[in-house]
Amino acid sequence: MVEENVGRREFLKVTSTGMAGAALGASAVPAGAAAQQAKSVSGVYDARAFGAKGDGKALDTAAINQAIEAAAGAGGGTVRFSAGSYLCYSIHLKSNVVLFLDAGATIVAADPPTAGSGGYDPPEPNSWDQYQDFGHSHWHNSLMWGEGLENLSILGPGLIWGKGLSRGSGDKALPAGVGNKSISLKNCRNVILRDFSVRHGGHFAILATGVDNFTIDNLKIDTNRDAIDIDCCRNVRVSNCSVNSPWDDGICLKSSYGLGFARSTDNVTITNCYLTGGYEEGTLLDATCKPIPADSAPRNGRIKFGTESNGGFRNITVSNCVMENCLGLALESVDGALLEDVSISNLTMRDIVDVPLFLRLGRRMRGPEGVPVGELRRVNISDIVVSNCDSRQAALLTGVPGHAIEDIRLSNILILHRGGGTEETATVDPPENEQGYPEPRRFGPMPAHGFFLRHVKGIAMRDVEVRAMKEDARPAFVLQDVQGAEFTHIKASRQADGPTFALRNVENFSLMQSRPLPDTHLERADQKTL
Repeated sequence: MVEENVGRREFLKVTSTGMAGAALGASAVPAGAAAQQAKSVSGVYDARAFGAKGDGKALDTAAINQAIEAAAGAGGGTVRFSAGSYLCYSIHLKSNVVLFLDAGATIVAADPPTAGSGGYDPPEPNSWDQYQDFGHSHWHNSLMWGEGLENLSILGPGLIWGKGLSRGSGDKALPAGVGNKSISLKNCRNVILRDFSVRHGGHFAILATGVDNFTIDNLKIDTNRDAIDIDCCRNVRVSNCSVNSPWDDGICLKSSYGLGFARSTDNVTITNCYLTGGYEEGTLLDATCKPIPADSAPRNGRIKFGTESNGGFRNITVSNCVMENCLGLALESVDGALLEDVSISNLTMRDIVDVPLFLRLGRRMRGPEGVPVGELRRVNISDIVVSNCDSRQAALLTGVPGHAIEDIRLSNILILHRGGGTEETATVDPPENEQGYPEPRRFGPMPAHGFFLRHVKGIAMRDVEVRAMKEDARPAFVLQDVQGAEFTHIKASRQADGPTFALRNVENFSLMQSRPLPDTHLERADQKTL
């Protein structure tokens, strides 16, 4: 039995002569005997030996699924895709089976049939699909899918091209035979995705729900909606990935109700990744990186926790990532989730198109009735550099009345934004938007040019600088309904004789070592500027 993580050294043992011989033998004997000959001494099964053409014209679905079944039936093995284009509908992943995509190998999602039966597997029934969109509620209508599996991997330098996949349409069901995900996994464990690329992945290039012990490493994803969605998963490592997703999120943690119960996403590390929403689709993969016009895509491409947030997020680290020409970082609990114990460090952000930091505790409550509002607490964010950021909205940290974000630490942060805010904007009182979809743009312009803090309990900022490239009439910091705020060594642009801080209904406020402002301690400030 081949171990689940087949290394490259294993393939050096399989000579090209031997693999070609297996394929030739398959054409000269009956199908059953050909399947036996297709197995090499190394436990490698060549998809072509099972009848796959790899010419980009013939449908290879049946042959590939037969090769996977043969490997699984032998107790495990590796299904190898040599160079070529394998046109497919739904590929059924199996336990203890590795798919290895050689250099030059492309698995292509076929266009769905225009009429009649066939095409991708139908979406399976889900009694809880009203609590999340259609794409998050079904897994089988995908190019590759697996459910209840263990010890599976997709490896190699090849490409998965979701050419014929739909990008989905929110809550609306798709017609029969249409697929909308490149790789879809449900209730699996011990999964490795490594070294391949995905282009035009559909609604999700990767959707993993209830997957534990999950490694995603060295992927390049250039897609038309979400790149990587990690939903209700535990013990996850995402590393060394490059993502271009102009129309939706880049790396997104979620905790939906798709499994029929609230399950948290826990113990996740995201590190050494590059995220952007700024390039024409496909140009990240060929390294031409052609800028996409600003009016043709929202340029999402960000790291986000949420929006689906029924089960919660615990023990998460994000570090050493570069974000460019996209939305910023978002942490959202709006459906009753407990979001806690998060550490984020060493990020550089450039040309951010809205807010660099968005922490939101809300009460959308898209889930079964009777669930209380969630909590967002114990978040450390440090060593962040943001340049050429949009100025319409500040970094936004907000709960809702009666439910505060708690225990937030921000340190060693520099935000350089375009500026230009007016005195009129400085008087804006943003809507609470308690039950709305948690996007920063839905709050409208902010009265602060640096940080807007509302319904927060226990926040400390140290070595934070906010610098406007053009004069801005708004205060750098606006605090509303905040208890326990400590600011140390703060620097901020301000208009001549204008305030740096605007406080309303604030308790236990301290400012230290932030010249030219004097050290200040206020037990309470109902309405005050500094």
